[in-house]
Amino acid sequence: MLTEQTVPPTEPQVGATRAAWRDWLRQPSALLSVAVLAVMVLLALFAPLIADEPGGTSADVLQPPSGAHWFGTDDLGQDIFAQVVWGTRTSLVIGVAASLIALVLGTAIGLVSAYVRGVDAVGTVITDVMLALPTLPLMIMLAAVVSPSVVTLTVIIGVFAWPEVARLIRSQGLVVTAMPYIDGARVLGASGWRIVSREILPAVVPLMVVSVLLTASRAVISEAGLSFLGLGDPDSWSWGRILLNAQRSGVVAIAWWQTLFPSLAILFLVLSATVAGMRFNDSRDPRRNGG
Repeated sequence: MLTEQTVPPTEPQVGATRAAWRDWLRQPSALLSVAVLAVMVLLALFAPLIADEPGGTSADVLQPPSGAHWFGTDDLGQDIFAQVVWGTRTSLVIGVAASLIALVLGTAIGLVSAYVRGVDAVGTVITDVMLALPTLPLMIMLAAVVSPSVVTLTVIIGVFAWPEVARLIRSQGLVVTAMPYIDGARVLGASGWRIVSREILPAVVPLMVVSVLLTASRAVISEAGLSFLGLGDPDSWSWGRILLNAQRSGVVAIAWWQTLFPSLAILFLVLSATVAGMRFNDSRDPRRNGG
């Protein structure tokens, strides 16, 4: 019987993971990406201290960027900088929460499919079907049917994002399941739950980190797209809502700043999350360390 004192032979993998983290943070592009993401998080956390929540109207209508209004103003005289700061909070919350929903669903389905052979075929078919569905039209349809809110957008985006995570986790899980120490754990009487939670799950944690970053970036794009189509939360500021307001007011051609700065915020966040995830995945490549 496998006891709690038994040390599974995963310490080389743990050491490799730690080395991957160190190598990741040594890369200038990864460090810059993490810094940009950290700034975004700080903006979201301290938005009330940085700028007042936009609301009402003022006489400073369609003012270009200046010392008084760093990002200019919109057709109602509201400060674009304040809109971008408060939009960071909503966009990040939806991106992170949706990616966590996708991570939980995708990891659970991927691990079970990798370990339980009878479930693998069913899980693979469901994942393939979900990947083949036209995601954007379905999200638009669901968002139009339900009451628009931050919670409903988060759930919709997260539910449609899990298949890619499940496919990645399953592929890595199949590699780990084929390792000799997994057979040894079975021979010693370890339960399936113990093998999955203590042996396979730690081996796929680095891949989960990459999945969170990439899925969060895609979730931010999805939220911005849905909000731009008028399917976002009308009571919360987001980058997509800023773009929608610019389009509805018809000032896109003359007030370039109203679309430039939220678009740059989306670009920086998505690019930083993507680069950080790709660099972390590269740092786990044994060929980089001569392995």
